[in-house]
Amino acid sequence: MHDESLHLESRCVHGGQRPDPSTGAVMPPIYTSSTFVQESPGVHKGFEYSRSHNVTRFAFERCIANLESSTLTEEDDRTAGGFAFASGLAAIATCLELVDSGATILCMDDVYGGTNRLLQRVRARSQGLKIVLADLSNPEELAKAAAQHRPAMIWAETPTNPTLKIVDLGEVARIGAGVGALTVVDNTFASPILQRPLESGIDIVMHSVTKYIGGHSDVVGGCLVTRRADLAQKLRFMQNAIGSVMGPFDAYLTLRGAKTLGLRMARHCESAMTIASWLTKHPAVERVVYPGLPSHPHHALASRQMRLNGSPAYGGMITISLCGGIVKTRRFLERVQIFALAESLGGVESLIEHPAIMTHASVPDAERKALGITDSLVRLSIGIESAQDLVNDLDQALSGQ
Repeated sequence: MHDESLHLESRCVHGGQRPDPSTGAVMPPIYTSSTFVQESPGVHKGFEYSRSHNVTRFAFERCIANLESSTLTEEDDRTAGGFAFASGLAAIATCLELVDSGATILCMDDVYGGTNRLLQRVRARSQGLKIVLADLSNPEELAKAAAQHRPAMIWAETPTNPTLKIVDLGEVARIGAGVGALTVVDNTFASPILQRPLESGIDIVMHSVTKYIGGHSDVVGGCLVTRRADLAQKLRFMQNAIGSVMGPFDAYLTLRGAKTLGLRMARHCESAMTIASWLTKHPAVERVVYPGLPSHPHHALASRQMRLNGSPAYGGMITISLCGGIVKTRRFLERVQIFALAESLGGVESLIEHPAIMTHASVPDAERKALGITDSLVRLSIGIESAQDLVNDLDQALSGQ
């Protein structure tokens, strides 16, 4: 089903999906077979080997392609421009194979720590990539860096992890096209419900589907989506040649999670706004960063670019800086009860973490300090619990500092 005139909540349920042709099953069966019989050498039903072709993975790939508005048909590409991988980093690693060795990558300075690590500590060595970090949320800095370095790829992330900067997707697409760069956006924090970069002219969108799309903290995976048939052809080859594909059980779980993505994102956004507003008034909190607050430096851009059913919506992630140093921050993190002190985000349960020690520990110390990732910085992922219960939990933990 490719009708992109449906509302996103309907596309979560039906996008790219069809009943199983042999049984009429509403959900696609989990196809665990590693290989498929051929009637004669090279004569088969479109499936040869599960790394290359898997019915369950294809179902999820068609779904995410639909949600990201790929606009490709299955005649253009078998899964309409959607590709699923064993993890978000596996998706990123495969995407980087689109550029030749020695190429320049212009990357947002504030990105997921694993992205930073892969670029600077792996691919700079193994692929000879030149990694240029810049604040792409500043249009002037984006334009200057692109003109100076003429990158083969621009890698953006918005909202960024963990400081929640907002990058103008239209500007990235425009400037990237002007210098002949592939443009890629990590859309994990917003999900397709709030933001669809391909509609702004971005070439490829990436997700860690471990987060909001899976939504239940029980699956690890990643995906890439494009609406360019030439890139879909290249990614199809790379996905098969490299082989870090999503398994059928993970594809089933992720597809199941995607069905409720629209409902969950609405709750995440509503509760996060309530909690962020409350945190601004707490004496133990020095600073609250949330795109929905007028105090956010990119609030106006976020209001235009992140939308839910036509209205501004700002996601479920909040970053706070606490008064005091690491001792008080650690005590606060140890006292929360409903919030789980754990890495990751985007699940139905609320999570809290310390980027400098946990998710961004691999980022060089000087870079962390330059980005403002201090010992007092805490990242919150707001789940779907009662917002009041979450406020009460934070209040008791902050009061015990």
